[in-house]
Formats: sequence, structure tokens, C-alpha cells
Amino acid sequence: MNTETTPDLKPIRSLDDAIERCQTLGMRLSRQRKFILELLWQDQEHMSAREIYDRLNRQGKDIGHTSVYQNLEALSEQGIIECIERSDGRLYGNISDAHSHVNCLDTQQILDIHIELPEEIIQQVEAQTGVRITEYHIDFYGYKAK
Repeated sequence: MNTETTPDLKPIRSLDDAIERCQTLGMRLSRQRKFILELLWQDQEHMSAREIYDRLNRQGKDIGHTSVYQNLEALSEQGIIECIERSDGRLYGNISDAHSHVNCLDTQQILDIHIELPEEIIQQVEAQTGVRITEYHIDFYGYKAK
């Protein structure tokens, strides 16, 4: 996938990179914030704030609803985690690299996929819009294959 990053910020590809980005941006790495980052990189799936809260509390992590919501908002605003807007609410996930999504309409699951568009399509989009494409994300929707 075509991507360009800000020269002074390396891409986030791991939990360590996410923690480093927090520090680079001057974000306080509270214990609650670290719990959330660890969960998102450990579980490798997209979850609602409620699911994150429930999982952390099942693990014995002492964290409140408000803290979960505030930390998710701060981390997603800074581009450290991914936030996907859906009609039934937001889902959060880790950012390991640029990727697209397959949205299963049967299971409501969101799967990360890596796909690279042919250069001709990128050039066609650029020609039609006058915008130089530096990154893209594609959302596919469908039903489970039977």
C-alpha cells in the first residue's frame, strides 16, 4: 500500500512503537493508557470502548469507564490507534501498518487486509481529482462465503 509518513515520526508497527509515539508527542503514559495499548496489540481485533473496558476488568485491571473513553479518544486523535466509525458506534484497534478492511455483514466482524491497488488505478484517481495520492484505505463489505 502506498504510504508517506511525516519524516520525523516513524510508522507505528508495534506496541513499542505506539508507546514511543506517545512519549514523542508528550503524552503521559499512564498505567490505564498502557493497559489499553497492551490489550489492543495483544488481541489484534477491533473492539468497542465497552468491550475494552470489560476485557480489562476481567483481566483484573482497575480502570473506569470514563478513563477508557478518554484514553481511547486521546490515542485515536493522535493517530496512535485506529478508530472506525460505524452506525452502531466506534470500534478501536491497533495500527500496525497501512491496511484496508473487510466488513462481514453476517458477523459484524472487521478484518484487516493488506491490498495494493494497481498503479493505473492510482494514476486514474489522481488524473480525475488533481490530488497526488499518498495513502489509501479501502473498505469492503460482504457476507460470509458459504
